[in-house]
Amino acid sequence: MAKESVAYSKALAFAKRIVDLSRHLRSEHNEYVLSKQVSRSGTSIGANIAEARYGSSKKDFTAKIYISLKECAETLYWLELLRISEYLSEEEYISLFDDCESIRRILSATAKSVK
Repeated sequence: MAKESVAYSKALAFAKRIVDLSRHLRSEHNEYVLSKQVSRSGTSIGANIAEARYGSSKKDFTAKIYISLKECAETLYWLELLRISEYLSEEEYISLFDDCESIRRILSATAKSVK
């Protein structure tokens, strides 16, 4: 459960970065489609961890953790697309990628330990 709490804290901080990124994409680049996609998946990671914390069963907890993992994968995709579309610099991309990947590793370990 301690890993899950670390995941929650990291996911919340990451969600804040994603909200800031989304705001920047809209205001500076007038980009709404990719902004909305990365915002939905990037903030959903933490939301599903929050739901998992109050899961009604081990199965429910595990399901929410796996949903968070899938949201991490989707977010990594949108970040890569933003990079190759030149909305993110290489440095910005690496920083966001590393944060998301760190959360993914914690969630993966959590899922394996619950099985």
